[in-house]
Amino acid sequence: MKMNLKDTHNRTHNYLRISLTDKCNLRCSYCMPHENMQFTPTAQQMNATELLAITRHFVEAGVDKIRLTGGEPLVRKDIDVILKGLAQLPVRLAMTTNAVTLHKHFNLLEETGCTRLNISLDTLNKKRFFEITRRNNFEQVLANILEAKKRGFEIKVNTVLIKGTNDDEVLSLLKFFAKEEIPLRFIEFMPFKDNKWDMSKMVSEEEILEQVYHEYGKAKTETLAVADHATAREYKLPKAKVSFGVISSVTNPFCGSCNRLRLTSDGKLKNCLFSNNEADLLKLFRAGETITPAVNLLVAKKHAVRAGMVSAELFENKDTHQQNRSMVRIGG
Repeated sequence: MKMNLKDTHNRTHNYLRISLTDKCNLRCSYCMPHENMQFTPTAQQMNATELLAITRHFVEAGVDKIRLTGGEPLVRKDIDVILKGLAQLPVRLAMTTNAVTLHKHFNLLEETGCTRLNISLDTLNKKRFFEITRRNNFEQVLANILEAKKRGFEIKVNTVLIKGTNDDEVLSLLKFFAKEEIPLRFIEFMPFKDNKWDMSKMVSEEEILEQVYHEYGKAKTETLAVADHATAREYKLPKAKVSFGVISSVTNPFCGSCNRLRLTSDGKLKNCLFSNNEADLLKLFRAGETITPAVNLLVAKKHAVRAGMVSAELFENKDTHQQNRSMVRIGG
């Protein structure tokens, strides 16, 4: 049987996001629950050999882009083995990281061609950084972002906006990263297990743009063409050399051109960030069975929009979100 990565809505999935671990060196509440967080035991996670073997099946079926996520992918002790193995495959490698230990891995990332980085930073305020992450790593993270830019890495900074937490920094973040010529993307606060999401805490795409238009004028803010398989709508400020984007998964999702599948650190395949359905590929692989039928079935089950949550009422059903994993256990 041939692995089929095209769903019933005619979307071909050539992009695989692989979570290397659910462990992280930060404790952001929107990602990792502060209470009763239980990390996956190492024995239940894909080891490097299993991860590379399972990934090869997807590459043979047409996957040509791989993004490594977590948790924090750089806390994996065998990150060098994983990156060097993936570098042998005909894929574009990328990573999402919080950049806390990025300075220790620059050479490895350059050696393996993993030079496309999405870096998480939710504030430019040191005190607020601690309040959000429960850690004092602000200076190191910012220094690593600037060093990555200096080294020629292709980077974007991702900021999750939450009302009453950092929504007053929209313009200061935009101005800082525009000056540094680093693309910035604002992300709407999304609901996952135990992250205490509420619609009232979310800063919508419309609200973000209201601030931008008030400061710069709507006519002077350029709206860029939507790229293929985009997850963000892109805009450009007057005289800016780089764009900024808004990922509006709650209020205005980009499901129609979705080309992404997700593999969790414990070897479960998810066809959508918001889906509760998973296929246990690691269990099949360890039993010596083919993973292809399970992959084909899960891809075929993929809904047209957001795991079937087509309306605001369905999306706001908190019972649905609690059946999903926490963000840290899915992969950023």
